[in-house]
Amino acid sequence: MFLPLQTIPVIDMGVEPFLVLLLTALAGGAFGAALGALPSFVFTGFVVLLGEGIDILQGQLNGLDAINGSLAAGVTGTVGFGMVVGPHVAFAGGVAASAYVGKKYPEMNPNGWDYHLGKDIASAFGTKPDILAVGALFGALGMLVTQVAGGLGVPTDNIALSVFLTAMVARVVFDYPLVGTAAGEGVFDMTPFERGDPRDQPDDVPEGNAGRLAVEPWLGHQYKWLNVAVIGVVGGILGGYIWLETGSVFLGYGISAASLLFLNLGVAKIPVTHHLTLIGVVGAMLAAPLFGGELVPLLAAGVFGALSGVVGEAAQRVFYAHSGTHVDPPAMAIASIMFVVGVLYLLGVLPNAGYLGL
Repeated sequence: MFLPLQTIPVIDMGVEPFLVLLLTALAGGAFGAALGALPSFVFTGFVVLLGEGIDILQGQLNGLDAINGSLAAGVTGTVGFGMVVGPHVAFAGGVAASAYVGKKYPEMNPNGWDYHLGKDIASAFGTKPDILAVGALFGALGMLVTQVAGGLGVPTDNIALSVFLTAMVARVVFDYPLVGTAAGEGVFDMTPFERGDPRDQPDDVPEGNAGRLAVEPWLGHQYKWLNVAVIGVVGGILGGYIWLETGSVFLGYGISAASLLFLNLGVAKIPVTHHLTLIGVVGAMLAAPLFGGELVPLLAAGVFGALSGVVGEAAQRVFYAHSGTHVDPPAMAIASIMFVVGVLYLLGVLPNAGYLGL
């Protein structure tokens, strides 16, 4: 006798809860496309700050009934990292929308933008139904990737992994090169950007995408190896300190994400640091049970922050600088470093897996 499906395989979720997630992820992805990828991520920062603040306040109140742990968990996990403004949903939807707009509507290129329009993640795309539909589909895809990776037990930050994978899928779907062709001496060479070399393009390239630079680094003010290592130390120490003093893993991440409001508003040279503060926390979490105290964990946080900065920079030079869409370097740094941490923990080399629930 045929029985209706009660749970979704792999992710071990009931059909109705899954459909609720799917419907909300479609809306969240469309929301990310409407606002734009970067503005939606700023809201991630705001919501995480709210959720972590509630959690800290709850601890200070020492269990008073006025605030309970489920509220804090719901704000950070369900909203900030969930279907509403979770990066794998809203940001991923916005990134895919930018990739689509870069091919479909090149005339929407902002004045003075000398990258491909597919990399414009700061602009809102409003209410055009086809753009919102792209965001919705990729928001749903981001949810599916995260749920499946979690169900399979992939030992990494699956939200960050999903942000990377959905961006690569967008390149395939909208006919962009997966990596692109390096204009200098290999993918790591940023000197064509420093010289302001224009990209060789066919005569029939749409006007909105004409005048592109030969190499388009993720951040023109944050790509030199020493610079990213130094800001990594700074961000890592601050993230580690916040965790040591408050017990919050994600408060530093929220501060970093919220600070991108100023980058979105056009303030020059605002650094992107959420991958630095988050991985800095992991360094402190790994060192604390081994060495105790606060000094060594804080130093470890700085080292891990620098590592995240360097890994993110390497990732942008391979996956971002030479193609035509946004593939997120912080997500790649977080996913790759946490994969190593997760595997080493499972092998018994590390005392914990940071914030991963392994």
